[in-house]
Amino acid sequence: MTSMDRNVGTHDRPQFWRVAQRCCLIAASVDIAFFAIFLVLDSPILAWVNVISVAMYGFAHFAYGRRLNWLAGWLVWTEVLLHAALGIILIGWDSGFHYYLLMFIPALAVTMTVQLAVIALILLWLYYVGLYAIALYYPPIQPITEPALIGVNLFNLTIVFSMFSYLGFFYVRTVSSAHRKLNRLASTDALTLLHNRRHLTELAETEITRAERYHKPLTLLLIDIDHFKLINDIFGHVKGDEVLQHLAQLIRLELRQHDLIGRWGGEEFLVVLPETDINTGEQVAERIRVAISRYDWSQNLKKDLAVTLSVGLSQLGENETLTRLINRADKALYASKSAGRNRVTAL
Repeated sequence: MTSMDRNVGTHDRPQFWRVAQRCCLIAASVDIAFFAIFLVLDSPILAWVNVISVAMYGFAHFAYGRRLNWLAGWLVWTEVLLHAALGIILIGWDSGFHYYLLMFIPALAVTMTVQLAVIALILLWLYYVGLYAIALYYPPIQPITEPALIGVNLFNLTIVFSMFSYLGFFYVRTVSSAHRKLNRLASTDALTLLHNRRHLTELAETEITRAERYHKPLTLLLIDIDHFKLINDIFGHVKGDEVLQHLAQLIRLELRQHDLIGRWGGEEFLVVLPETDINTGEQVAERIRVAISRYDWSQNLKKDLAVTLSVGLSQLGENETLTRLINRADKALYASKSAGRNRVTAL
């Protein structure tokens, strides 16, 4: 096993390894209970095996905490394989110690490549069948009473059932979290954390439909940073990105909670103002323009920087599409730039 193989999962599956670490504590607690049970059942070999098992799970827990996942994995595998074999050989198949071998199936799927997981599953199946064959043809070395055997079986079944349930809920939460993250990434601009163009287009179409249905006004603002190329050329693209990030936050502060804002292009932002006519929209645009022009950029960027905006806005007309509405706002924006920039124009 290479060092790269040993560290697989340390960074890409941190949640799984944290769950594995917690499972070590659960398993150690179960083995402590088994120590007492087998002392009572007069099976000293299995009783003291559980002491060794507790120590192995303790070391595995420590290894997981130090991100030595390969070492922890070997300790857990060794403990379960040997413990299952000893339990079956000493007190029989009906003890249910073979249930614990099934716990490896989801772990193999998560921690290995498909090819290695298939090989490991085949070996696990052969081991499982081998133990069954031993139990079938050879009587247990230290048999216990039938009621005690049933009790041990139910105890093992309960533990494995509980741990499978825990893992099942963990996987459901993990998948749900991953879906939410993917949806967020698919709809959010990575730099500004605003809506991206595709998602904002969908939201704007919905707002236009609502505005037409209820005969409500809707105004759109198209905002562009003046001379943004010069900001990049003089201060560098890193500072340019910081300007975009701070600008997005500042614009958001000037809007209502239900207003929509997204990054439309490189240095362009699109704002959708539901239930807002052109006059009110012009006031909002002017408030944004003034807030940006008066903002002290040196407090965040450590640079003496002047940032201004040009804004074009348009109000939704009867039976007007989003494309036509944006085109009119774009013409208004062009008029603002032609007139000297740092101004608001409505069309």
